[in-house]
Amino acid sequence: MTDIVRLESNQRMSRVVKAAGLVFIGGQTSNDRTPDVKLQTQQVLAKIDGYLAQAGIDKTRLISAQIWLADIARDFAGMNEVWDAWVAPGCAPTRATVESKLAAPELLVEITVTALGE
Repeated sequence: MTDIVRLESNQRMSRVVKAAGLVFIGGQTSNDRTPDVKLQTQQVLAKIDGYLAQAGIDKTRLISAQIWLADIARDFAGMNEVWDAWVAPGCAPTRATVESKLAAPELLVEITVTALGE
């Protein structure tokens, strides 16, 4: 049986779970809720980079991503501009992007990823 490793856990959730050779990073939002979607996306992806590093891997190991936008018509292009610059060449994961009401009105984007561990 494979061990399950949880990082940055509390009663409600873990930020990262390593299990069965996979790394799951829970939904990430920007700490600063005032910028536009491009800056919020940059901040979210920087957090994801940090969590991947804590798990001992990097974005070249991504398998899947789910992205939620508060207003897909307004923010899809801006988020994609930042995403496309961030994704490692030749390592794009499967991805779904949808519009959703997020946890706070100032949040414009939330991203979760799954990656292959070491």
